[in-house]
Amino acid sequence: MNNDIRSGQKHWLFAGALLLLTVLTLGSACQGQEWPYFVTYSAEMEEPGNLEIATKSVIGKPPNGNRFSGTAMEFEYGAKGWWTTEFYLDGVTVAQDSTIFTGFRWESRFRPLAREHWINPVLYVEFENLNGANKSMLEVVGHDGLPDFAERNAVARQDKQRELELKLILGSNFKGWNLSENIIAEKNLSNGPWEFGYAIGAARPLKLEAGTRKCNFCAQRFAAGAEMYGGLGDRDTLGLHNTSQYVGPTVNWTSLSAWTLSFSPQFGLNDYSVPRIYRFGISREISQIFAKMRFLHRHGEGQ
Repeated sequence: MNNDIRSGQKHWLFAGALLLLTVLTLGSACQGQEWPYFVTYSAEMEEPGNLEIATKSVIGKPPNGNRFSGTAMEFEYGAKGWWTTEFYLDGVTVAQDSTIFTGFRWESRFRPLAREHWINPVLYVEFENLNGANKSMLEVVGHDGLPDFAERNAVARQDKQRELELKLILGSNFKGWNLSENIIAEKNLSNGPWEFGYAIGAARPLKLEAGTRKCNFCAQRFAAGAEMYGGLGDRDTLGLHNTSQYVGPTVNWTSLSAWTLSFSPQFGLNDYSVPRIYRFGISREISQIFAKMRFLHRHGEGQ
């Protein structure tokens, strides 16, 4: 078992090192507003040609269970002004158990309206190929809750979960505030009814106007807010019975070099939820990724 843990840790350390090497090699980055949400999606799309590389982690301990850490590594690319696509690699570490790879996700988001409106809709579709040991908690739907944290990885990983997830994302911006609402529907492609969930987030920068002097820790480089999310049952048992619900404050900081660090302590609102979880995130956006790669290729050939 210890060998499994060490092997899994080596794989995730390698992935983290690859992330760091990539962003350092490609150099310059671009900056945009990053809302401090971990589950809620805003209506903002990735700029065409830009790539954002990020990790999101969640740490928690269910009652009478072992502490876990779920991680998702994300690669988000702006394909068009109206289309953003993203690929995830998920893994989990459970104390006194093991570290394993739990699967992948591939999502696309489409913005049907080009101009800004009072409410901006975005359509979301995702294919998930995960197993039952996954604990990244990027969404909570149906009757997700404490029973999902009870089995050991070796047993839970046998449960293959190939699912289709749909979301309606609504976003509004008003006087510096962002308000985002997500309505979620998820279907196991082999069996089971449609499951439903929601996520709501609100945030704003601590200061709206940038000062004349550049600084890493100016108030405008911080954004703060809160998010709430949870399951709404399924087609056969729609409602809040035996669903988990979470809420918590969120904050992030974006450096001059365009690294963004995010943090959120979140709290379960009922006995079906993990009492406390802690979320951490790190990301960096790279402008015009393929143009930079072509430049590096031509530069290498010219030497």
